[in-house]
Amino acid sequence: MAELRTFKLAPGFHRESTQYAEEGKWFDGNRVRFREGKPENMRGYETRAEGATFDGSARALLAWKPADNISTAIFGTPEKLYIHEGDELYDVTPITEKATLTNCFGTSSGSTRVCCSDAGHGRAVGDYVLFTSSAAFNNVSLQGNTYEIVSIESANVFAITVTNAANATGSDVGSATFNYYIPTGNSVAAAGLGYSAARYQATVCASQTRAWNQPASASASGLFLDISQWSFDNWGDDVVANRKGGGLFYYDSDASTEPTRATSVTTSPVSTNSIIVSPNDRHLICLGTNRFEATATVSGAFDPMLVRWSDQDDRNEWNPTAATDAGEVVLTDGTRIVGAVRARNAINIWTDNALWLMQFVGGNFVFKFQQVGTNCGLIGQHAAIDYNGTTYWMGYDNFYVYSGSVQVLDCTVRRFIFDDLNTSYYDKVYCGINSEFREIIWLYVSNGNTECNKYVIYNPEEKYWVYGDMIFTTFTDRSVFGNTITTGVTVAGNNIYNNEPPSVFTGSGETLPSFVESGDFDINDGNQVMFMNKIVPDYDLSGGQIKFKIITKKYPESTEETEKEFNIFDNTEKINIRARGRQAKIRVSCGSNNASWRWGSVRIAVQGDGER
Repeated sequence: MAELRTFKLAPGFHRESTQYAEEGKWFDGNRVRFREGKPENMRGYETRAEGATFDGSARALLAWKPADNISTAIFGTPEKLYIHEGDELYDVTPITEKATLTNCFGTSSGSTRVCCSDAGHGRAVGDYVLFTSSAAFNNVSLQGNTYEIVSIESANVFAITVTNAANATGSDVGSATFNYYIPTGNSVAAAGLGYSAARYQATVCASQTRAWNQPASASASGLFLDISQWSFDNWGDDVVANRKGGGLFYYDSDASTEPTRATSVTTSPVSTNSIIVSPNDRHLICLGTNRFEATATVSGAFDPMLVRWSDQDDRNEWNPTAATDAGEVVLTDGTRIVGAVRARNAINIWTDNALWLMQFVGGNFVFKFQQVGTNCGLIGQHAAIDYNGTTYWMGYDNFYVYSGSVQVLDCTVRRFIFDDLNTSYYDKVYCGINSEFREIIWLYVSNGNTECNKYVIYNPEEKYWVYGDMIFTTFTDRSVFGNTITTGVTVAGNNIYNNEPPSVFTGSGETLPSFVESGDFDINDGNQVMFMNKIVPDYDLSGGQIKFKIITKKYPESTEETEKEFNIFDNTEKINIRARGRQAKIRVSCGSNNASWRWGSVRIAVQGDGER
């Protein structure tokens, strides 16, 4: 007679061995977490600014509440910089150049293409320009509109596409003020010329002249260009911003009732890879930046291992004189500084190989630097987080933790994640906290993809790992908006989302599949075929049904022989089945849209059976 056996499975996913070797554990899943050791499906997400899509994929996100107490977030893409305030989305991209021109447009009758003349414009395809003080001409109105540059006609002329076709052919017509956004950065890593030679601050013109971040000629040796990352930090109620390889910008949250554009911090280093503000003492810190040179009219040579800081409480003063405590230090053990986070008593700074602590000590030294780990480099600029005084990060082949000493974090899915990781997009890895569920999440790009589409989660309280599919590129905790805020890429475009709001289990109305699957189990170490004839499930269910599947096969590498799937409703007490196999696994999944489910311990009536 078949006896009911309780199958209790260890929480989290376990993928360091084969599915048969992980008996007694959960092996695979998607969009599930564990609470008190039991799996449940994650909640979904909903669009915050319906219809307000933005250009490009967000690469950094900071949320805070200024003095007006309005929940606010700032995020940057390779194309632009945005403020999300309340339920509205604003373009606050810095304007770095202006030119007021006359007789500067050309049109063709019936065409939406407009040629724009500006001698030595220095623009590139994909850059943006805002036109102001512009009168209509030939049925074309540009006033107050931003346009993407679609082609470069010459060093003096570029073209845009407008909404209304021109009703006449003309050249040298119209007038306007050309407001040039910061040039568009890299959305993907690519080969380029010179260190950080992306076209953030300079472009190649017909004369082949070069600006600060480009070599002397187009024949110079090529290097690899990183994607255009952003970094942000609060300066009181305001925000300091940096796009990797460029200068610093300042967003004033109190400038007006409506967000105004960020402006350049003109006295700061001209080329910086990331920034952070030190707590309490309030120094603005540049990581990977230009050296100080007393005789230079601009910043000195770029050093990817240089830490440089401003005078205390003064983001505009960077010269280390007797009257300031500005300064700089070059780190060792690595080739470049990758990123930094504030921790309990210090700022943690990673190179591509080591971890350093930066601590404020005052006096002549200002900051103390201490190397605390090697061979533990950070995989990407935003791949680390501090959680309750302990720092967690993703390296190139391991996860790490620092709490007085650097330790490799035991990970039950390590091999699976790093085998799945697209090595061309390390710098897109993004780490965040979901304090509601005590989780640390890393978003990453999987093989065959170019944008973040996967996640891996570690719960440091219950010490388990899970992974799955997710569309988000950034992630910030619930302290400002009441739930986690994310940015993501969907077929509808790029948007900002409420993540896991109460009672929402869809993704902007679309079904979000969730499941969990066990390792294989057997009886008598697989020396006997099992016969199963009854299942007694233990579950919580709201709003639909659960699908329960039992899958059998003869040997670990055999083809699956039996697959039985059943629907479980909120009143299902037991399921009668007839299934045989030398080994078996179970799979629990969401059976309907917007259903909330949690799985307990399942009991299965099992007995030995002769092989047929």
